[in-house]
Amino acid sequence: MSSDFTTPPDRQHTDSQKWQKYAGQDILPMWVADMDFKSAPAILETLHERVDHGVFGYGRPVPSTLEAIVTHHREHYGWEIDPAWIVWLPGMVCGLNLCSLAFSEPDDTYLTLTPVYPPFLTAGHNFDRRAVRVPWNRENNAWTLNWDALEAAVTPQTKMFYLCNPHNPIGRVWRRDELERLGAFCEKHDLLLISDEIHCDLILDDTLPHIPSSMISLELAERTITLMAPSKTYNIPGLGCTLAVISNDKLRHRLERNSRGLLPEVTVLGLSGCEAAYGRSEDWRQGLLATLRANAELITQTLADLPGVTATGPQEATYLYWIDVTELNLSDPVAHFESHGIGLSDGNFFGAAHNGFVRLNFGCPTVTLEEGLRRFAIGVKAAQGSA
Repeated sequence: MSSDFTTPPDRQHTDSQKWQKYAGQDILPMWVADMDFKSAPAILETLHERVDHGVFGYGRPVPSTLEAIVTHHREHYGWEIDPAWIVWLPGMVCGLNLCSLAFSEPDDTYLTLTPVYPPFLTAGHNFDRRAVRVPWNRENNAWTLNWDALEAAVTPQTKMFYLCNPHNPIGRVWRRDELERLGAFCEKHDLLLISDEIHCDLILDDTLPHIPSSMISLELAERTITLMAPSKTYNIPGLGCTLAVISNDKLRHRLERNSRGLLPEVTVLGLSGCEAAYGRSEDWRQGLLATLRANAELITQTLADLPGVTATGPQEATYLYWIDVTELNLSDPVAHFESHGIGLSDGNFFGAAHNGFVRLNFGCPTVTLEEGLRRFAIGVKAAQGSA
């Protein structure tokens, strides 16, 4: 079974949330973060074998699954994970919400940087906690942290910092000096660090390494809950398999205690897919990265030729492109572009500073992206014509 990053799979008339949203409409979906690629051959082969076995009881990870995870993170990041540190969860959003429930009380708050993945903002609200939003600085086509604003946002009710690294939606990789300073900030204010690293295997700028937060220092590791999953990189979010890696025994036991009776266990298919992803799919990942790098460059070149829209910074990671359409003066950017045949994510859901941003998912064959950008350009020109 070979890898194919050029042929668009037919996902219409399937159970795909991404494609069902616009069923029966001539709108190309480029919004929610799943990719229009078939998963890695090793994953497909493993799932076929597991289905052929014919028994789908309650599952537990086997030694080979744990070894695949440990080896992957040792070889790529130099991070030596003890399998005992792993808490298995059925999804990343579950993990974000569970951390809010487990490590804070009603009326407590946590800090996060906006714009950010929407569940960062809702995880606290679901349990009478509150996300305190600290905007990124954006200057000269670069995103930087406003450390003064972070300091000013801390109160006695602040219990955690929710980190997204690499950052969704701005596609930015955190640098070591930033993580070191963030670690010192968390220690100073006695904050837990909830580190979502789900996009860590999707670094497009190969000069920028992903640095796990727990590797910054032993002290920071003791207050860090790292959330990761094979779902985004290997396009298996529907299998529902996420890892919370927690070296601090007390924190790990607390998370486990709060999850009992609330969350389903990871399924046997999720466990099998996880092992095949981390253990036998590196060649496929490299092919994916080559495609995503080419796609990101195509978007950058296209935006450069479209007056009124701008790229918001270099695309360092992820397959999600954050676009500034402020100058088009659209009251509803998503509805406008839908009317021209392309479905994007609304920047407001990410806590954008104002109503002028959209997110484009370029995890798709280049031919699909070319069509999406053609429609996007038509929408831009139509907006300029009506101005």
